[in-house]
Amino acid sequence: MSNQLVIRNMTRLEMDELVDWAAREGWNPGFHDAELFWATDPGAFIAATLGGELIGGGAITSYNGEFGFMGFFIVRPEYRGRGLGNTLWHARRERLLARLRPGASIGMDGVFAMQDYYAKGGFVFSHRNMRFRADTAKRPTTSQADDQDIVQLATIPFDQVVDYDRTCFPAERATFLRGWIAQADALAVGCQRDGKLSGYGVARRCLEGFKIGPLFADDALAANALYVRLADFAQGAPLFLDAPENNPAAMALVRQQGMVEVFGCARMYLGPPPAIAHERVFGVTTFELG
Repeated sequence: MSNQLVIRNMTRLEMDELVDWAAREGWNPGFHDAELFWATDPGAFIAATLGGELIGGGAITSYNGEFGFMGFFIVRPEYRGRGLGNTLWHARRERLLARLRPGASIGMDGVFAMQDYYAKGGFVFSHRNMRFRADTAKRPTTSQADDQDIVQLATIPFDQVVDYDRTCFPAERATFLRGWIAQADALAVGCQRDGKLSGYGVARRCLEGFKIGPLFADDALAANALYVRLADFAQGAPLFLDAPENNPAAMALVRQQGMVEVFGCARMYLGPPPAIAHERVFGVTTFELG
């Protein structure tokens, strides 16, 4: 077989392998991430093979051509340091640009050690997204009337959820949301005030504990109420939240709940930063798809 690096679209079985690699890297994927990510955009997953063997991969998700996200970038450890990852990364960037309308922006969450590398590829730092961990054996901190407006998200008309999500994410993503909020081993809840959706959150089971993502809310009170309901669902397991540093209320929430910082990524953009309601983003959805 040829030892030439081949970059091509990934198969569904290779996607499962990529998720297994992510688990070994300590990324703690959700139980159903592979199927949900694939259903969102099957053309997003790019494989790198050498001699017919999968040695690397990553996602280049297009949201209706309006916004792109680069994530899930992994090269097998024994193939690192040989320039193969560099070739794959640049190929993914060019492929994603070709999938987007002219002028559309691309986002990514990159580990801090690679921030300068991504900057050379045209990405500009926006803010840090920090992963926090909580021990839910201790009941989360509540405040007066926190819980009264929290309902199952399935009781909210789906178009309202899509519209609210669009204020917090750079493009409409109904296809993703339909599967994400209905996934097994998860809880999706909304905050409803006077018949209006004022925030929502999802907690999904992962290899270790649960992750909350997204956590979007009009204000700190709604965000805390959603967090408390989701933390109760975690039933004493570790709970993780990826909170953006550019929302001071999100940082206040993790402090209030006694969460501990365990990891972080640099949110960067190629092209103009998206005009979203950053003050509503208390937790990003995923580091892999945005």
